[in-house]
Amino acid sequence: MAPSSRPQEKKGMADMKCSVAVASMHDYLDGGLSRESSMSLKHHLSECSACRTRFNELERTEALMLAFPVEQAPSGLEDRIMQSLPKSRRPAAWTGWVRRHPAVSAAALFLVVMLSSFVAMWNQDRQLSIAGPDLDNVVIEGNTVTVPAGQQVSGDLTVANGTAKVLGDVKGDLTVIDGSVILASTAHIAGNVKKIDRAVDWVWYKVTSWFGTIAYGS
Repeated sequence: MAPSSRPQEKKGMADMKCSVAVASMHDYLDGGLSRESSMSLKHHLSECSACRTRFNELERTEALMLAFPVEQAPSGLEDRIMQSLPKSRRPAAWTGWVRRHPAVSAAALFLVVMLSSFVAMWNQDRQLSIAGPDLDNVVIEGNTVTVPAGQQVSGDLTVANGTAKVLGDVKGDLTVIDGSVILASTAHIAGNVKKIDRAVDWVWYKVTSWFGTIAYGS
């Protein structure tokens, strides 16, 4: 009879660190987390009260967003609006320009929609979140994300709505959105340190990140 793999599975689930759990919460609530990662997260939440509290707050926030009712227009409203419009109107000057420059108009509309979406995300997303390919050596205490002395983070590290405290090494860029940066004398950042405190800068960061993802696939 083959030995059971359940003890090894539990041991693997117990190895999840708080930094990885926090980074996985959004994907779990969005349904984008794999079955194995979901089980590891659930196991971690059952043992870590701090992460469980953070997850419950995030879950309540998402539930409130989904609870807002979708307003339906009264029956016949569209017909009444159309009937109230003048029968004939002289086209505005800008409509002719739009017809002559459809590509530019479409690009401008796209930028307006994208800007509105990014600003809405900026106003709504105020909870601590972290992202990066290597979060095993990251320590989270409250709203402070720490890279301990003598530890190394491979790749970029992004911290939103919190404080990034670096005592060790970051082998990439350090980006802090709407937060603060503390760099000790022992800290070493291989890339650039980016601090984003305004919505416009945040939108530009999102746009460049989005185009970078399209161009390079990462």
